[in-house]
Amino acid sequence: MTIRVIIVDDQSMVRAGFAALLSAQSDIDVVGEAPDGRQGVATSRSTHPDVVLMDVRMPEMDGLEAARELLDPPPGVVHRPKVIMLTTFDVDDYVYTALRAGASGFLLKDAPPADLIAAVRIVAAGEALLAPTVTRRLIEDFARTRPARRDRSPRLNSLTPRELEVLELIARGLSNQEIAQKLVLAEQTVKTHIGRVLAKLGLRDRAQAVIFAYETGLVTPGDQ
Repeated sequence: MTIRVIIVDDQSMVRAGFAALLSAQSDIDVVGEAPDGRQGVATSRSTHPDVVLMDVRMPEMDGLEAARELLDPPPGVVHRPKVIMLTTFDVDDYVYTALRAGASGFLLKDAPPADLIAAVRIVAAGEALLAPTVTRRLIEDFARTRPARRDRSPRLNSLTPRELEVLELIARGLSNQEIAQKLVLAEQTVKTHIGRVLAKLGLRDRAQAVIFAYETGLVTPGDQ
């Protein structure tokens, strides 16, 4: 199945370079481009891509607002693509807010070409583009800018003790393989637990699970 992609970035060279790279892949089809967020939303609504590569900082409408428009569409709009935020920064508050709004992850613009191709495939498959090292930086950002919550959310009561363990380890930045080793489980079993956690809590992906764990008090910044 071919993955349909649009590229939203105010730099024409970036759009052209990404389009050339992705179009060369047999399983990826670049179906549109846009120079700002407003046109990006319109292009997405008309082409129905699977994945949108969205620059964070753009004129007219920035990537954050455009991502919100796509991920929380008005009544009557049923198409919701996956969104990958493109940034020249590491982890900043724009990206954090985008992840919280439902973006599937972010990618640095200077990442190797293979990472861009892999990112599109990962997100199209329904996974979050949030590597363990990125998770840890996201946690550090959270710790710097947001006060720790000490009262645990009642929503956590829907999880089994094992699911709580898995969610906590996700929030600490462990990969599926590391979680499996720590809990002495098969990696597929860990994936099953993660799927149940997301379903029970109504979360889209791993990125939102990390944020949920901190905002509900399951994990607090600075805990070991």
